[in-house]
Amino acid sequence: MKSLLLIINIALSIVIVALILIQGRGGGLGSAWGGGGEMFQTRRGIEKFTLRLTVALIVVFLVLSLVNLFIK
Repeated sequence: MKSLLLIINIALSIVIVALILIQGRGGGLGSAWGGGGEMFQTRRGIEKFTLRLTVALIVVFLVLSLVNLFIK
């Protein structure tokens, strides 16, 4: 059981990393601290879906990690 949870956790982490990389907009490290100079825009369509999917998968990853921690 523990090894199955670990395999699911690894697969989930790979999917989360891929989703985060897909969302990358504005490219450079300077834009991470507001150096890009562009105005705030709301997310629409597929951007909104990928953001919500990423957040949901991160929550599932956290719960699975905690469950894996307490299972013997």
